[in-house]
Amino acid sequence: RVGYELLALLILILKNMTRRTLADLSRHERATVLSVLDGPAADRLRELGLCQGTEVVLDRQAPFGGPMVFKLRGYRLCLRPTEARRIAVEAVIVWLLECMS
Repeated sequence: RVGYELLALLILILKNMTRRTLADLSRHERATVLSVLDGPAADRLRELGLCQGTEVVLDRQAPFGGPMVFKLRGYRLCLRPTEARRIAVEAVIVWLLECMS
C-alpha cells in the first residue's frame, strides 16, 4: 500500500515538473500539447493540428536557435522558437508508464 501511495506522489511531482513549452523539448523527446496561448498565430497553429491532447516529437532543430521541426499527426511541422514557446506541453515519461503496466 505504501508503494502505491509513493508512486502516486512521484507521478504528481513529475507531472508538475514536466509542464513546459515546445521550445523546451530535447531532440526526439515526446510531449502532449496542453494548450496554445492566444496570439496572432494561435488559430493557425490549432488548424495545423496543435490542439490539446496531440502528441508531438521534436525531430530536429537548426543550429543557433533556428527553426524547429516537429513530428505530429503523421507529418512534420517547422516552427520558429518564438512560435514554439506559445505552445504549452507536458512531457511524456515513457519509462514511468512502462513500470506501471
